[in-house]
Amino acid sequence: MDTIKVNVGNLKGEVSGQVGLCSAIFGLEPCKSLLYKVIHWQLAKRRSGTHQVKERGDVAGSTRKIYRQKGTGGARHGGIRAAQFRGGGIIFGPHFRSHGYKLNKKVRSLGLKFALSSKFSSEQLFVLDKMALEAPRTSLLLNALKNLRAGVEESVLIVDVNINDNIRASSANLVGVDVLPVVGLNVYDIVRHKHLIITTEALNAIEQRLL
Repeated sequence: MDTIKVNVGNLKGEVSGQVGLCSAIFGLEPCKSLLYKVIHWQLAKRRSGTHQVKERGDVAGSTRKIYRQKGTGGARHGGIRAAQFRGGGIIFGPHFRSHGYKLNKKVRSLGLKFALSSKFSSEQLFVLDKMALEAPRTSLLLNALKNLRAGVEESVLIVDVNINDNIRASSANLVGVDVLPVVGLNVYDIVRHKHLIITTEALNAIEQRLL
C-alpha cells in the first residue's frame, strides 16, 4: 500500500521522526459535493425534531357554531377554533419527528477520507508523537499550539485515542480549540476547524477504521 512520508513532531515544535500516511486515506482529491452530502446528513441527525404546534382539535374552545349559517352578511363559520381566528389551530404546522435519513456506509467512509485528505493537501494537518501536558494549564496548551504554528487565533481540532485529562481541561477555556476521541472523528468537525492535530496512535486507529 502506498504511503506518504510526513514528519512527526512534539509539543515543543521539534521533529521527532517520520510516519507514513496511507495514500488511500490522506492522498485523495476531495469532492466538495460528497462532503456537503455527508455534512448535511450529520446535521440532519443532530436536529432534535421537538417542534410542535396545536391543530384545530388541540386548542381550547367551544365546538358550538358561533353564529347562524345565513343572514348575517358575513362569511360562514362553524367553530371558534378555526385557523383564521385568533387563538385557533395552526394548519400544516410542524410535529414531533426525526429529521435523520439513511446514508450509505461507503459514502460516509469516503467523506471522512476526503475530509482528512483536504487537511493534508492544504498543509493543515499536524502529526504528533503524543498529546499530553504536565498540568491542566491553558498557558501550556497555548504555547504548544504556538510551537506547532497552528495559531491560537484559529480553530484547532485535537484527535487522540484517549484524550488526556490535562489537555481536556486546558482547552476548556480556549474558543475554537476542541478535543475529540478518535472514535468520534467525523466530517463536520474536521471541516469546521482550520487545523487538525492527530497523534500517531490515533493515526493507526483511523487507518484500521477506514481500510
